[in-house]
Amino acid sequence: MAKITVGTENQAPIEIYYEDHGIGKPVVLIHGWPLSGRSWEYQVPALVEAGYRVITYDRRGFGKSSQPWEGYEYDTFTSDLHQLLEHLELQNVTLVGFSMGGGEVARYIGKYGTNRVEKAVFAGAVPPFLYKSADHPEGVLDDVAIQGFE
Repeated sequence: MAKITVGTENQAPIEIYYEDHGIGKPVVLIHGWPLSGRSWEYQVPALVEAGYRVITYDRRGFGKSSQPWEGYEYDTFTSDLHQLLEHLELQNVTLVGFSMGGGEVARYIGKYGTNRVEKAVFAGAVPPFLYKSADHPEGVLDDVAIQGFE
């Protein structure tokens, strides 16, 4: 349907392909590795029929998005996601991450907080260790962030 430019590499644009369907509360579906937004093809119609606005996208390097040489780490993936949410002016989003997409959801919340996010869904996720504690200071979710989802 559409693409947004999220950066450049060797003076060529890095574009993220996305599809935007329906109206209502926004749900962003984030695919796992090595899939694309098409992996949600059976869920999108059901969610639209249930009254949601559903956004799928191909992460950089996957599907119809650009395939740059660099930028295949969670910080860059989450930056791309953040730019997509801003471009579409989305608020009160439900982020659904499948497999590696769950890691992107976790990193997004850790990096950008929950200002745009109402709910997070980890579906068969393989996120990095989430809970921030003395034993794991690299975690992204502390007690306050976790309470925000209860």
